[in-house]
Amino acid sequence: MEEEKIEAVREPLLATKQERPKKNKYALGCGVLASMTTILMGYHVAVMSGAQKYMQEDLGITDTQIEILSGVINVYSLAGSLAAGYTSDWIGRRATIILASIIFFVGAVIMSFATNFAILMTGRFVAGMAMGYALMIAPVYTSEISPASMRGFLSSLPEVFINSGVLLSYVSNLAFSGFPINIGWRLMFGIAAIPPAFFACGVLFMPESPRWLVMKGRLGEARSVLVKTSDSPEEAEARLQDIKEAVGIPLEISGDVVEVPKTEKNEENVWKDMFIRSTPAVKRIVATVLILQFFQQASGIDSVVLYTPRVLEKAGLKTDTQLLGATILIGVAKVGSILVATFTSDRLGRRFLFLVSVGGMIISLIVLGLGIEIIEWTHEEDFSWVGVVCILAAVAFVMSFSIGLGPLAWVYSSEILPLRIRGQGASLGTAMNRIISGVVTMTFISLYQAITVAGSFFLYAGIAAMSWVFIYFCLPETKGRSLEDIEVLFAK
Repeated sequence: MEEEKIEAVREPLLATKQERPKKNKYALGCGVLASMTTILMGYHVAVMSGAQKYMQEDLGITDTQIEILSGVINVYSLAGSLAAGYTSDWIGRRATIILASIIFFVGAVIMSFATNFAILMTGRFVAGMAMGYALMIAPVYTSEISPASMRGFLSSLPEVFINSGVLLSYVSNLAFSGFPINIGWRLMFGIAAIPPAFFACGVLFMPESPRWLVMKGRLGEARSVLVKTSDSPEEAEARLQDIKEAVGIPLEISGDVVEVPKTEKNEENVWKDMFIRSTPAVKRIVATVLILQFFQQASGIDSVVLYTPRVLEKAGLKTDTQLLGATILIGVAKVGSILVATFTSDRLGRRFLFLVSVGGMIISLIVLGLGIEIIEWTHEEDFSWVGVVCILAAVAFVMSFSIGLGPLAWVYSSEILPLRIRGQGASLGTAMNRIISGVVTMTFISLYQAITVAGSFFLYAGIAAMSWVFIYFCLPETKGRSLEDIEVLFAK
């Protein structure tokens, strides 16, 4: 009976997609505005790659302190991601995005005026809070605003903008590298204070998430938003009925403003719903989110993003212009390849892109490790064909990551979580992601000093291989499914 009900809801949606193949421009605009905040996340994470050398010369910061500053922002983002779950349920998804922009502004200002390690740590804490907010709320909002026909595309946008921020940070590193040492790195951080004001103003023109509106009993507003963000009036009504059922509002109840029944699922018992009294399907969903977010970061992407100049130096590049120029090449490849996932995930499916992506990562990491090992063996000091292979392997690695595991881990995590636990579940997944990212980035220098750079990449390749096995055996396809029927997949 449960599957028959789901098919009854899905049939009009599939028919609608056939009749109206064009993209919903209103939903697209909302998804773009919501996701643009994550540009600042990518920028703040990656700007350290080029700024760290000048910070060390100006303030006398050690390698260990650089490791801490590079990775601790991910640990600090835990506070933001966990708080964002409560904030988004309390004041709404849209207001939470605006709050993230404000915090980003403050963090950039503190970093640009820092005079010692302690102030730098304070600035990284504030920016980390904003990162946690942006990383959690952008995928949740876009998945909740999207029609099923566009959910993969729109939910990939945060990752597109994160990587755009990474690329912009590389450009900033190169642009300001010619300034005096005590000014250049400050400009690299300070310029990030400009975009938040524009982002916050743009978000004011976005509608609130229809799912949050239903949770607050504001059915009239939710219906209005759904009509604008659905492919047809029939789909809008079907989505509204699904959300009402998930929230616990009887389907026969209508009106613009209604009282939401005070059932257990609407009280502050979300954590119990996830871990204590949850169904086997929900337990599998939560475990899947956590494991997928673990593998996304444990495979070493942030080590390549943050320490690219150091890695390329091992490959034979020496001058700042060569190093930063090659870094920009990697950034361009990362942004360009992520568009593959953005435009094909709704057509090719999540599983296919996941498996191709991780397979490419494994091969690239092995080649990169072998190339650096050859350079170490031969003591090659000048740039050679092996250095070219290393650069190509690094480019292939970030491209492979960006066509699947990078963007789709967020898409998949946000769409499989049931509505009643989506806010806190997404926060938990974000927390796992940031913890592992922090561990990876704060240990990379120490790791390669202990087991060599090549050994580090071989280790990451092994972790990536484990993730391929997990994806193959444990991740069902979610392409074309409504958010409310995905739970049935995990019940099986």
